[in-house]
Amino acid sequence: MTQEELFKKLVAHCKEYGFIFPSSEIYDGLGAVYDYGQNGVELKNNIKRYWWDSMVKLHDNIVGIDAAIFMHPRTWEASGHVGAFNDPLIDNKDSKKRYRADVLIEEWLAKQDEKIGKEVEKARKRFGEAFDEEQYRATSPRVKEIAERRDEIHSRFADALNNNDLAELRQIILDCEIVCPISGTRNWTDVRQFNLMFSTQMGSTAEGANTIYLRPETAQGIFVNFLNVQKTGRMKIPFGIAQIGKAFRNEIVARQFIFRMREFEQMEMQFFVRPGTEMEWWNKWKNTRMAWHRALGFGDDNYRFHDHEKLAHYANAAADIEFNFPFGFKEVEGIHSRTDFDLGNHEKFSGRKLRYFDPETGESYVPYVVETSIGVDRMVLQVLSAAYCEEKLEGGEERTVLRIPAALAPVKAAAMPLVKKDGLPEVAQKIVDSLKYDFNSYDEKDSIGKRYRRQDAVGTPLCITVDHTTLEDGTVTVRHRDTMAQQRVRIEELHALVDGEVSLRKLFSKIDL
Repeated sequence: MTQEELFKKLVAHCKEYGFIFPSSEIYDGLGAVYDYGQNGVELKNNIKRYWWDSMVKLHDNIVGIDAAIFMHPRTWEASGHVGAFNDPLIDNKDSKKRYRADVLIEEWLAKQDEKIGKEVEKARKRFGEAFDEEQYRATSPRVKEIAERRDEIHSRFADALNNNDLAELRQIILDCEIVCPISGTRNWTDVRQFNLMFSTQMGSTAEGANTIYLRPETAQGIFVNFLNVQKTGRMKIPFGIAQIGKAFRNEIVARQFIFRMREFEQMEMQFFVRPGTEMEWWNKWKNTRMAWHRALGFGDDNYRFHDHEKLAHYANAAADIEFNFPFGFKEVEGIHSRTDFDLGNHEKFSGRKLRYFDPETGESYVPYVVETSIGVDRMVLQVLSAAYCEEKLEGGEERTVLRIPAALAPVKAAAMPLVKKDGLPEVAQKIVDSLKYDFNSYDEKDSIGKRYRRQDAVGTPLCITVDHTTLEDGTVTVRHRDTMAQQRVRIEELHALVDGEVSLRKLFSKIDL
């Protein structure tokens, strides 16, 4: 099965089992907008809880807020979004389809890396144990040819981005003979910039209405509340402010399911530090955030850091944490050193002092900021992509299972009466009632085989079967999703067993704070 076929199966699975639906589907949907179903919203909330608790509960110097989506329009002038929040877009004249020019080039570069990888793997098979990959990469004419061409384009690409040279971006696309995936032609327009912010009107009448924007990021709500939080919380530098909330971007090239949407949710933390210490904190947060991802157990090799080719107007350092999705390594989180750009600009545009008096140094200054920013929806896709598995069992039977980390699973335990009589359903319901105050659990009604398969498909880590022996000795059978191993447990021991399996503590213990 190809990665593309696997991804299509995952998208279908998400709809069939109540994770994610196309928005407004009865009206043929709305492009790049999705609704979360009953299992999807539980998974999403659990991911948010994992992030929130790891930030706010586990750090004494980080607190949370919930800022409004609507903000004064001057906010976005100060932040640079009105003038600089753009994507370089290019159209194919034959297909009439629009693409991000930088993404087309990035995909071409990734294909060159894949070509090199294939050459290396062919050589590895040919030479066996005697294969020296480093020497082969350095001496193979074919690999050297691809690598030199790739590095040349990469250098031109980086320069074009940093110089905002749109003509050069187009020329790179032509020189690399990049074709439109739809038409197969290289009949491209010029590259031009497109602002991503949604605008709307606020006011009681059309004549008196003001143009405001749906926020394209949640960070600015933190910056404008910097002094409110610092003073009311008596916070001392260094400290952080965390927020989870909706953001909106008019993405022209929205694709890959929920990876890139027009309405999405962010989890952001802005960490305020003394000027001159920002790089130390940037490196620390890079490592802490990578540990947060890897604690999920999806394989360390499926994550990597990617340094930005072009720094945003506010940053002096930036790196992404990328995950190996079915469609390749893509960003799930950004760690940025934003300098004092945001607070400094808001101070200038608002006329209000946004400074911190440092009792240790006796000076007053605008703090520098280190940001961690992660997309909730991308995290949902990361978890589902990594968890989806089709496997053959003994006897030739097959099952589809979501190996979602137990702490994030939508349903933690399902209680199942072996038959719908003899008082077994009543016992199962009592078990659910005893667990539901702490864990999302419920009673299944179908045949036992179908129930196991359905719970595997939604990622339930524990299934509890009530049978006639339960009536005799008060024990039940607990089946574990990943191993399918079964154990006999007393009903009064269930709460502790479930808690031990699904607690966030197991994930937190793997994170180096």
